[in-house]
Amino acid sequence: MSLSKKNGLKWFIVVLVLAVLAGGVLRVLSQRKAQQEALAAATAAKAAVPVELASTDVAQAKMLDISQGLAVSGSLKAVNSALVKARASGELKGLTVREGDFVKAGQIIARIDASENQARVRQAKEQAESSSAQVDIAKRQYDNNKALVDQGFISATALDTSLANLNAAKATFRAAQAATDVATKSVDDTLLKAPISGQVSQRLAQPGERVGMDAKIIEIVDLSRLELEATLSASDSTRIQVGQSAQLQIEGSSQSVAAKVARINPSAQAGSRSVLAYLSLDNAQPGAMPLRQGLFAQGTIGTVQSSLLAVPLSSVRTDRPAPYVLTIDNGRVVYRPVELGVRANINGSDVVAVKGLTDQVVVILGNIGTLREGTAVKFTQVGTASESASSKAP
Repeated sequence: MSLSKKNGLKWFIVVLVLAVLAGGVLRVLSQRKAQQEALAAATAAKAAVPVELASTDVAQAKMLDISQGLAVSGSLKAVNSALVKARASGELKGLTVREGDFVKAGQIIARIDASENQARVRQAKEQAESSSAQVDIAKRQYDNNKALVDQGFISATALDTSLANLNAAKATFRAAQAATDVATKSVDDTLLKAPISGQVSQRLAQPGERVGMDAKIIEIVDLSRLELEATLSASDSTRIQVGQSAQLQIEGSSQSVAAKVARINPSAQAGSRSVLAYLSLDNAQPGAMPLRQGLFAQGTIGTVQSSLLAVPLSSVRTDRPAPYVLTIDNGRVVYRPVELGVRANINGSDVVAVKGLTDQVVVILGNIGTLREGTAVKFTQVGTASESASSKAP
């Protein structure tokens, strides 16, 4: 076989392979196109079937009065609290109050064995009586020497000596009296009294235990006045002032609690340069959950009251790069990107201010899940979309 015939056979095989490959690619493309057309047809058919929504599945965007302010958080703390410590050492007796018990200011809550202290009182009194007797002796000696000096029997130097002895005896007597007072006070210190009225929050010692000086016995808190210690940045601290109101959400409660800025620390904290603000809370609101020291609270200090377009927070979706909401326009689902603003809790519902929507537009809440854009919707209740959404407006 000649070389030219061999080359011709090779080219024929190459062309044949290319033709087979081209046919396969065309078949794959035609099959894929058919699948896409079938999927598009199924999607269109699915979109043509209306999705039923209840009135509780939608809400309306509305203009609401929202307080724009500074976000604060922290733990609640009693304004008045006291830690009762032992002012004398000895065996602890008579401690019966426990955590949660109410006590009144001045109430005796415990005592420390005062046997040794009472013995010191008796000792001091005996020493004071002995010193008093020495004063009498020195006084009589002085009087006798003074009479002798007046008669010229002794010199004035002896009188001066007796006067010095009398003054020394009087000083010793006064010191003994002071020691008696100190010993008597030590007996009074064995009685532990509540400095304020409130509730026992901690019992740090047990009856029969021997305690030392300044040992912690119980802690008392007055829950009638609570406050939140909020840490603010230097720039934020210039935006608030005493008397401004705030709304706080307390851990474990669905109700918001009103608070006011009671004090602002005049000094910034070292290192962080932050400023502490103290918000006072009323713990006697009727029907409200009793507040406790240590509960976590968060909220905002209202600085500006503005009327803003808001939607329920649950209607905002974040599964795309930018937040958006699902709206209903002419009975179909429309995606609307939004710009989020301040958040607030109004009548127990969380709402967020948005830009990019119009007033009264109907939005679908997040409990429905994601719907394709263009999906037809209808309501299970009689009425228009706006009428059905009015009951869920924020």
